[in-house]
Amino acid sequence: MVVSRAAFAEPVQPCVLLLRAINIVRRNRVPMAGLREALSDLGRGEIRTYLQSGNVILEPIGSLEELPGLVEARVRDTFGVETAVLVRQARELVPLLGSNPFVAAGRDEASLHVTFLAAEPAAPEVPGDFGHDEVAVVGREVYLYCPAGYARSRLGNAYLERVLGVAATTRNWRTVRSVAQMLGVSPP
Repeated sequence: MVVSRAAFAEPVQPCVLLLRAINIVRRNRVPMAGLREALSDLGRGEIRTYLQSGNVILEPIGSLEELPGLVEARVRDTFGVETAVLVRQARELVPLLGSNPFVAAGRDEASLHVTFLAAEPAAPEVPGDFGHDEVAVVGREVYLYCPAGYARSRLGNAYLERVLGVAATTRNWRTVRSVAQMLGVSPP
């Protein structure tokens, strides 16, 4: 399917597509070279990926509102993988980088993660006792501090999706900073 090069009300910025739960152990295998090729008509210029965890950087052609659905369909049709796709424009990463309360508190950055949400939750509270883990919901992001590691945390995507009522995908802080850098975004 070819996407029309419709005019935008405002200039389109490069963005990152965040694919949920691909290439986890041996499940939901999506080769990054194949993904770049499958999405080639959805972006201008070079389409880049970061790591194998579903971070795609592109300058989109067409509507940003339609982009997640187009990518989800393309991944399903090409690779047989059902996944949620979340989009963040480069300009949205500037406040994201500056809003992490755990960076401001001096927490070990190796223990920090960001869960990206498809929409701002109606009730931005995450109930529960999470031991040493800490959580802060700020807009469409959930900042996590998991000193024993994210894999051991009860604050996984499935839990956050259930309590917040929106699709979610998580990246470690280093990945978030690297993707921002690839988009030309510097921390505030």
